[in-house]
Amino acid sequence: MRTGSAGVAHRLTPVVVRYRLTPWWVRVVAVWLASRAVTTILMQLFAGWQEKNPWTDAHPGYLAFSQLWDSVWYHIVAVSGYPSVLPHGAGGHVTENAWAFLPGYPVFVRAVMVATGLPWEPVSVFVSVAFSLAAALMTYRLFRLVLPAETTLFAVVLFCFAPLSPIFQVSYAESMHAFLLALALYLLLRRRYGLLFPVVAVMALTRPSGLAFALAVGLHIVHRWFTRARDPFPLADGILAAGLALFSLAMGFAWPIVAWVVTGSASAYTDTELAWRVPYIGYTELMPFAPWIQGARFWGAQWNLGAVALPLLFLLVGLFGVALFTRPVRRLGADLRFWLASYALYLLAVFFPQSSTFRLLVPLFPMLGAVAQPKSRVYRVAVVVLCIAGQFGWLYVCWWVNGYDWTPP
Repeated sequence: MRTGSAGVAHRLTPVVVRYRLTPWWVRVVAVWLASRAVTTILMQLFAGWQEKNPWTDAHPGYLAFSQLWDSVWYHIVAVSGYPSVLPHGAGGHVTENAWAFLPGYPVFVRAVMVATGLPWEPVSVFVSVAFSLAAALMTYRLFRLVLPAETTLFAVVLFCFAPLSPIFQVSYAESMHAFLLALALYLLLRRRYGLLFPVVAVMALTRPSGLAFALAVGLHIVHRWFTRARDPFPLADGILAAGLALFSLAMGFAWPIVAWVVTGSASAYTDTELAWRVPYIGYTELMPFAPWIQGARFWGAQWNLGAVALPLLFLLVGLFGVALFTRPVRRLGADLRFWLASYALYLLAVFFPQSSTFRLLVPLFPMLGAVAQPKSRVYRVAVVVLCIAGQFGWLYVCWWVNGYDWTPP
């Protein structure tokens, strides 16, 4: 028996050696390819079930199925730009329009369209898929700064197979933003402040993130100041980091200012964003931190939760705050925790909770570094299976159109 076991171990040894000698990026590409294969199969399955809807005919092909929901708005921006006159409804309120969609992704796709002569559908999906690979590679580099190599690779597995990962291969800006965010966090952890300026500029014009990143950089500066006795904080670093925080803050307000200049309305961007809440709570003013209270009341009424809705919201927020201080999350280091807290605070301040909130949680992907830390094979297999089941659930609830649907992705 011992001889047989030794023989098996001997035969496996070259395989293990070859695996360990495999470059990290080859492992990440292999994980990414496997994840995209699974997601593509799931999307093709739902496309086969898809009935005729406002965007496609029944049983659309993959490219057409990738153009649902807000993909149309990105397409409009890519080929037509933004309106100089805001559309208004019968009540005089601003209605849904292209100003809600930042230009980073559609402008990049447009550039590739011009360079290749190809139409929107294949180019937009190709750009999203390409950025998803870049995001996976950059996420590995980011996590490798704070985690062992084996844990880092499993964190990338979770990133690639996550329940929301189908969004990385449709005509949405999420994969491009995920790459830019992973790069920005990597540079922040490396303290390459000068290189961060152009990254933050493009990132903040791809998905709303400038204000949250400014807060994260501010917390980074405070932390470096208080730990300067054991980790020197040169004056030059302090000045550059402070300039970066101010620049990120400015980029957080850049797009609303552009919308104001073009349309002549100081509230053009916020009025446009608020138009998407009308089907839920009607026309309201934007008040910081009010949307989640409004959402708790709305969904509480929908689900007959009564007085329990608000306590559940506070419990959810509290649990997230507690999670930031658990051992697995602390192992991610101060800067990733600063980003998690800053972005969560930003979501609480400005976004109304509904089905697209799941997509808005994608920038919290650094939390996957904590989820990846247990080494049990049973645990890891179970988590991946749950992720794939989550993809099926998200496609069913948010992407697939089944009759009248008010659960947009």
